[in-house]
Amino acid sequence: MSVRLRKLIRSIGSENYRVVDNILQCNFDFHDSNSTNSSHGFHSFPAKYPPQLPSRFINELTEPNDIVLDPMMGSGTTILEAYLSGRQAIGFDIDPLAIKIARVKVSELDQSRLERLTDNILKRARNRIEQQPTELKLVLERRWDVKTKQFADYWFTEEIQLQLTALIVEIEQLHHENERTFFEVVFSAIIITKTGGVSLALDLAHTRPHRAKIVFDPEGRKIIEKDLDESKSARMKFLTKRLQSAFDAFENRARFNIRYLPSNGFPLSRPQIEVADAQSLPLEDNSVDLIVTSPPYASNAIDYMRAHKFSLIWLGYRIDQLGRTRNKYIGGDSTSQFEFVKLPALAQEIVSHFSSLDRKKGLVLHRYFSEITRVLKEMYRVLKPGKPAIVVVGNSTMRGEDTRTAQCLEAIGYSLGFMVPRTGVRNLDRNRRMLPASMKIDTTSQIQQRMHQEYIIGFYKS
Repeated sequence: MSVRLRKLIRSIGSENYRVVDNILQCNFDFHDSNSTNSSHGFHSFPAKYPPQLPSRFINELTEPNDIVLDPMMGSGTTILEAYLSGRQAIGFDIDPLAIKIARVKVSELDQSRLERLTDNILKRARNRIEQQPTELKLVLERRWDVKTKQFADYWFTEEIQLQLTALIVEIEQLHHENERTFFEVVFSAIIITKTGGVSLALDLAHTRPHRAKIVFDPEGRKIIEKDLDESKSARMKFLTKRLQSAFDAFENRARFNIRYLPSNGFPLSRPQIEVADAQSLPLEDNSVDLIVTSPPYASNAIDYMRAHKFSLIWLGYRIDQLGRTRNKYIGGDSTSQFEFVKLPALAQEIVSHFSSLDRKKGLVLHRYFSEITRVLKEMYRVLKPGKPAIVVVGNSTMRGEDTRTAQCLEAIGYSLGFMVPRTGVRNLDRNRRMLPASMKIDTTSQIQQRMHQEYIIGFYKS
């Protein structure tokens, strides 16, 4: 009897194996569910799954005080759900904005104090604009290097830049770290929105920014107008934007986030949230009871940093610095000096096929599967025997063809020792994902083709 067959027999007899198999036969669409309850709606974040998804696995596969890990946590959906359920939550990511958002979501903060701080920040920021405009302009001029300033000047009007500078200066003076991070996330949330927030971008929540062609200031005065050819006239309303006062946007967002702070208190166990690469986890072997995570799409199909840099430049980061961070993201497109790994037959077959169509695309896909192999290997290492890992992944297209990502991840998992009880399918609500709601459905669009479903792979360590 082969080793794999013996593992399969043992796995099928395991209660967790059967539970994973049963859960993955359920409906995971959640289209009519509220996904902004508690602090989940603090900040837009592309391609995040609804909280009901990790919650289902957490509640059915773990007990209170069990350890739940998300090694690529994004905005912390799994971490918050595990935390609210009384589990020990551990989350890692390399995105600096993701770390801030996740930490704020699980911070115990006083609502009354945050209300007072909101009033103080706004009052002092407005006073800076009215009473110290010259000094404020000097602060703004000294804030960035040349390249970062060029980026800011292209995407933010001077008036908005001054308002944002006044706000961030006040936020930076807060002494309590959790409170300061709370308001940094509020600040970021007025920039990264589906309407592009207070920037000149038309949409930032879905990571593909386009600069508005016609822009009105908060008083309704036209301040930017680009010549448009007749072919774009029908889309004029989608290319036009009216800016909102950064002060008004900040106040509205702060009040919203304060209102949705968890009111029933937090469990005693504090989550562990750290900057770390999922390919090298700072955890002991056989130490985790459940993993629920979602890796990035292949080939930067969702480019998180493309949007996140709009707010991160205000939080002390430089454009060049953020570019270096982006190159470290799983699914990146840089392959020079990359250490590829040997892939199982199916994944190698897919890579070879795309290499025959486009050598560069093939290398990028090989990089992605190599990175995912390292991630799954680490997940296998830290999972306790008899415990599952749930991986939510979407397929991508390259040169108009499906990369069969889910099937390749299954094959990689098998090659590392995992069993795969079942893979579920989740149909996506397109208006909550990558594309702006203003864009009509295009059945020939490669982006829309690859975003309409995602797969929930159940891995099991016997």
